Amino acid sequence: MNKQAEIKRILIFNVNWLGDVLFSTAVIRNIRRNFPKSYLACIIPSRCYFILKNNPSLDEIIIYDEKDRHRSLLAKLKFINYLRRKNFDTVFLLHRSFTRALITRLAGIKKIIGYYTKKRGFLLTCKISPPKIESIHRINYYLGLIEKAGLRVEDSHADFYIEAHDMESAENFLKKHSLGSSDFLVVINPGGNWFCKRWPPEYWARLSDMLIENLNARVIISGAVQDRLLAKKIRDLMKASPIIAAGEFNLKQLGGLIKKADLFITADSGPLHIANALNAKHIIAIFGPTSPNITGPYPLKSNTVVLRKDIGCKVPCYVVNCRDNRCMKIITPEEVFQKIKENLADDR
Repeated sequence: MNKQAEIKRILIFNVNWLGDVLFSTAVIRNIRRNFPKSYLACIIPSRCYFILKNNPSLDEIIIYDEKDRHRSLLAKLKFINYLRRKNFDTVFLLHRSFTRALITRLAGIKKIIGYYTKKRGFLLTCKISPPKIESIHRINYYLGLIEKAGLRVEDSHADFYIEAHDMESAENFLKKHSLGSSDFLVVINPGGNWFCKRWPPEYWARLSDMLIENLNARVIISGAVQDRLLAKKIRDLMKASPIIAAGEFNLKQLGGLIKKADLFITADSGPLHIANALNAKHIIAIFGPTSPNITGPYPLKSNTVVLRKDIGCKVPCYVVNCRDNRCMKIITPEEVFQKIKENLADDR
C-alpha cells in the first residue's frame, strides 16, 4: 500500500462472532499505529458491540445486522447510502463475503482491500492471496491481510477494555451473594454458539460439586440470557448450590466478574478470549471440535490450561448437527479437576 499520501478515512468491515471480533482488535490496533491521524471506523453486528466499546484505537463503531435490521434489500440500500455519506477512502474486509465487498464498492470506497476469492475478486482493488484459513491462528490470519497490504505489524495480542463501573457491577453482584475476597471464586461458562462445542451439563455439575466439596469453592454459572435454562439444568443436577449469573451481565461486566474470579472454566467461546485478553488469574479451556491452534487462547500464557483429546475425527470439525459429541464427552470432570489442582499448585 502506498502510504506517501496519508489515507484520511479508513473503514474495517469486521467478522461476525464474538471471539473473532476480539481477535480482530490486533488488526485495529496495528492499523491505528500505521495511520495515527486518520479517522478509523469499524463495522460489526450489534451482538459484538461490547467487544469494541471503549477501544481507544477506534473513532466510530458502525452496526450492521445482516440477518436483522439490514436483512431487506431496502435496508441494505439505506446502509450503502449511509456509508457513502461517510466518505471513506479505504476499507479492509476481514470478512470473506461477497455481499460486504459489494456494499463497499456501491458505497463508493476507492480502495477495497481483502482476501481474494473467485466470486468477489473483481470487486477488490487490492487482492490479497489468502493463506489456508485452517493453517494458522485466526489472529494471524487477520493480521496477514494488512501485512500483505504493506502495513507494519508490531504485535498480535487481543484488546478488551473494561472500566471502573464494569468492575463495580461485578463487585455489587458478589456482595449481593455474600462473596468476598477470602472466597475461592470459580466462574464457569457452559454455553457456546453451537452445541458441539459445549461440555455436557452433567459434567459441569459433577465438576462444580467436586470444586465445592474439595476446594471449598464458590461456583458462579455465567452466560447470556439464552443460557439461563442451561444454567438452571446444571444447578438441578448438582448436590451443592451454585450461583446463577447467566443473563445478569453484558460482556464488559462479565469481564469484571472474570477479573475477580480465581478460576475461569470454559469451552471455546468468546468469553474464553475475553478472559485471556484480561489476563485472568487461571483459565481452563475445554476444546473438542475446534482446534486450539486456530481459535485457542492467543498468545497462550502460563495461567491457561487447554484440554483436548484426539478421537480420530478431523479437527476443526464443523458438523454442527453432530449429536454424538464424543470429542467433548471424552474429557471427564475428574480429569479437569486434576488439571485444576495441578495448575493451582504451580501458582503456589
